[in-house]
Amino acid sequence: MKLALLTATLASASAFVPQTAPKFGTSLNVKQDFLEYSPYFDHSAVKVNTFKNKAPFTGKVVSTKRIVGPKATGETCHIIIDHEGEFPYIEGQSWGVIPPGNREKDGKPHAVRLYSIASSRYGDDMTGATGSLCVRRATYWCPELQADDPAKKGICSNFLCDTGPGDEVKMTGPSGKVMLMPEEDPTTDYIMVATGTGIAPFRGFVRRLFMEETPAADVYKGQAWLFLGVANSDALLYDDEFQDAKARFPENFRLDYALSREQENKKGGKMYIQDKVEEYADEIFGKLEGGAHMYFCGLKGMMPGIQDMLAGVCESKGIDYDEWIKGLKKAKQWHVEVY
Repeated sequence: MKLALLTATLASASAFVPQTAPKFGTSLNVKQDFLEYSPYFDHSAVKVNTFKNKAPFTGKVVSTKRIVGPKATGETCHIIIDHEGEFPYIEGQSWGVIPPGNREKDGKPHAVRLYSIASSRYGDDMTGATGSLCVRRATYWCPELQADDPAKKGICSNFLCDTGPGDEVKMTGPSGKVMLMPEEDPTTDYIMVATGTGIAPFRGFVRRLFMEETPAADVYKGQAWLFLGVANSDALLYDDEFQDAKARFPENFRLDYALSREQENKKGGKMYIQDKVEEYADEIFGKLEGGAHMYFCGLKGMMPGIQDMLAGVCESKGIDYDEWIKGLKKAKQWHVEVY
């Protein structure tokens, strides 16, 4: 997965952006270390809201690709956007997208929609000039029409999924610091729980730790454990990348899927993400007690089941769950971005 790279002049580590942003597809004859803070784990200077609604950045689409199989429930696309190195972000942050046009009800511009960035800061081509989004096309099936109702489709998701090379995208951000990785201790365990396109930030994590030659990857000795819940095998996202990481780093990367239409939970019902996580309740509890960071991204419906599971473990150990979870949040080990 790592690239063979050409010689380039780099900015200092503290500058964060290259002196000259390379064009998409240009490889660099260096490690992925030219967009790092100094030291690399210092997030105090992470940029937020560089571009705002009234003065957005205009990116250009490099490619839009459907990334699910024919039996997936719905369409999910991977969209690579060229920002020419002018819109720096780091793993765990989000971009806002302002779809073109105006709202029918009042004629005002459409509101910004937030999407977790699905690439590392170096982008899929590792030039530092692009970023990627993972977007599911939002449609509404009308039982009366027995067809999708175009009047009720998701404005922004359909705009993004219909883009082609060269199309312009108005963007805001980057936003958020809740989902960042604390990289100072290279033995930190990361437990990542996603449903559907909530996989986006975790793809960035995995690429940074296992697919790129970053300072974080060079020293990482912990375990990154990814849980992903989707409907079926055709709906799996970035499985080839995750399987590659698992094969090359079996001690440091762990992968579990919950396929609700193909697997059963221990009670004989559909296997949802909270059911899969529950299978490892004691182990996850132990990791959190040992300082692991746990991340959630995707549908908020997964949260009650997972919290109930952890509450049950606390009860079995005579621990007050409310105080325990409060301690995790105080230590910034609990990261939630659900909708």
